[in-house]
Amino acid sequence: MTGKKIECPAECGMCCLCQPEVLPEERAFFRNNHPDALVKSKGPIPYFALALKKGRGSCVFLQNRRCAVYDHRTAYCRQYPFHLYASDRIHIELDLSCRGAWYGTGSDAVAEAKDLVARADRRIVAALEESKAVYREFYSNCREAGVYQDPSMLRMSVSENISMFTDLAYLSRIMDLSQIEPVMSLQGLQPETRLDMDALEEAGRDLAMDSMSSDDPLSVPVYCDSGWNWNMFMAVDGKIEWMVMDDEGELHHKAFADAADIRLRAPDASGVRVLADYVKVLNGRDSFMGSVFALVDQNGYEDDLANAYYGCMAVTVMDLLWRMSMLDHFMGIGCGEDAVREAIIFYDMDRLDAPAIGAFV
Repeated sequence: MTGKKIECPAECGMCCLCQPEVLPEERAFFRNNHPDALVKSKGPIPYFALALKKGRGSCVFLQNRRCAVYDHRTAYCRQYPFHLYASDRIHIELDLSCRGAWYGTGSDAVAEAKDLVARADRRIVAALEESKAVYREFYSNCREAGVYQDPSMLRMSVSENISMFTDLAYLSRIMDLSQIEPVMSLQGLQPETRLDMDALEEAGRDLAMDSMSSDDPLSVPVYCDSGWNWNMFMAVDGKIEWMVMDDEGELHHKAFADAADIRLRAPDASGVRVLADYVKVLNGRDSFMGSVFALVDQNGYEDDLANAYYGCMAVTVMDLLWRMSMLDHFMGIGCGEDAVREAIIFYDMDRLDAPAIGAFV
C-alpha cells in the first residue's frame, strides 16, 4: 500500500452492496432510530447486520449513492476498502475491487490504515489471540504430516518467478505439476511445449462458473464498471446471464452467453504488466496464504504446502483471466492493461472472501 492514495468515488456505492455486520456497541443507535433496518444475517453463524433493499440490493441507507446515516455507519463501512486480517500477525489488505484504489488521488493509504488499526485495537487484540492459536495448530499438523514449507520461502520463490504466473504455458504446467509432484519446485521449471487451450479454457471456466452458480444475488460476483453500473453474472445449466441491478435492488436482464463460447484470452504486453503487479499483491497477502492453508486443512494435509501455494496462485490467475475473457465477450474490453485492471476490479472482492484459517477483524 506504500505510495497508494484512496478516495471514495461519489457515484460508486459498491461497498454498500456488502451487508455489513453491526457490532454490539453499534446496535443501540439502529434499534432506537431505525429498528426495521437491523436484521439477522443468513449463514451458519448468524449476526446482526443492516438490511438490504428487497433483501438483495444495496444497503437500505444508500440514497442516491449517498449514505443516509454516514456519521453512524458501521465499523465495516468505515474500514472499507481496507481489511484487517488476523493470522499469526495482523495484516492490512486493500480491496482492489474498489475503483477508488486505482485513481491515485485522495488520502494516503498507509495513514488511513494506521488510523483504522488504532480504532480497532480492542477487537484486534482478541482476534489475534485466537488466530495465533489456530496458526500454531496448523503448522504443527503440517510438520506432523510432513508437508510443511516455510511460507516466507514460498513467497520468495513466487517473487523470483512472477513471469511464470502471467504466462498461459507456465500456468498450465504449474497446475499440472501441483497435482502430481510430491514436492513441487519452480526452479528450472519449463513451460508446456504443447499448450492444450481447450483444457485451459475448461479449467478457467469451471473455476469462474463455480463462483457464479447460485440463484442468490448476494452470492454471485458483482462488477461495478466505469459507468458505475452494478453488473451481476449468474450461471445456470452452462449459460451465463448478465444482469444489471438498479439502486432499488431490481435486476434487469442484459444478455445470455453459452459459457463454452467464451474463449480464453491471454493478456497483451501491457496487460501482463498489470497482472504481474497483481500477482505481487496476492503473494504478499496473509489472507491469500491463509486461504491456501484452509485448502490444505480441508484436504487432510495430503498436499505439500509448496504444491498447494503454487497451484492456488496459478488457479487464481486462471480464474481472473477467464473473467477478463467473459467481460470481453459481453462488453468488448479487450485484453490490455485496462482489461486486466477491470478484471481485477471484478475479481478481487471474491478473492478476499475465500475461506481462510485466519479471520478478518
